[in-house]
Amino acid sequence: MEIRILALGEIVGKPGIYTIKSGLAAAKEQYNIDLVIANGEGTTGGFGIGKNHAIYLRKLGIDLITGGEKLYFKKDMVAHIGHCPWMTRPANLPPGSPGRGWQIVKKGDKEVGVISLLGQSYFRTHSNNPFTYLPELIKKVRAITPYVIVDFHAATTAEKNTMFHLADGTVSAVIGTHNKALTADARILAKGTGVITDTGRCGSIQSIGGFAEQQEIRKILTGIPVRSEETWHQLELQGAVLTIDATGKTSHIEAIRIPQEGPTHHA
Repeated sequence: MEIRILALGEIVGKPGIYTIKSGLAAAKEQYNIDLVIANGEGTTGGFGIGKNHAIYLRKLGIDLITGGEKLYFKKDMVAHIGHCPWMTRPANLPPGSPGRGWQIVKKGDKEVGVISLLGQSYFRTHSNNPFTYLPELIKKVRAITPYVIVDFHAATTAEKNTMFHLADGTVSAVIGTHNKALTADARILAKGTGVITDTGRCGSIQSIGGFAEQQEIRKILTGIPVRSEETWHQLELQGAVLTIDATGKTSHIEAIRIPQEGPTHHA
């Protein structure tokens, strides 16, 4: 029994939420999707995700939301995530971190295990080594289901591709997030694990990581912190569609990008 999964790129601000609202239902129908995963750590203003946005994304049809180094930037999420079974935090954060690092998502008679891991390059966090954490996590999840997806939120392609080859044959897929730039390397490795270096973003692609260009340029030119601003130019819903067979191996993976018409009036 195969299952089809849509792994969405990072949702960036209100424009990103709008792309989900306007485009997700049609994408699920077009690609015959059973389960939707999305990285949501940039949902609230591009930095973190608040409680209300987490609830709203669930109502829009996202089955599981993953995070990253900015997951706890909104204080209400620190208190909320432990009571929110459709959200995961990186499993290799300190044991005292609220929430869970992996979840089993049930869709009808199918169960999918999702593991969230945080890379170490360039991140100022106290996370543990994701490469040593993964094997033990896989044992726990595969005892329940053969369908296992890893969201690896990491900054460098080298770290992501190292994780891909470490995990090959032990999980169904490893999905790279964080860079918010959709990559053209969706593929299936030798032992059946589907991978993609980055699933891109949901929001403006005529931007810098979903943000208005001038503010981001000013930061680089002056070294002075400037508040990032959301932008609505050229919206797209980006991600990857995976087909996983009954043995838990990926039989097909492809990157997708679906343009969305912006609203007449911005929220």
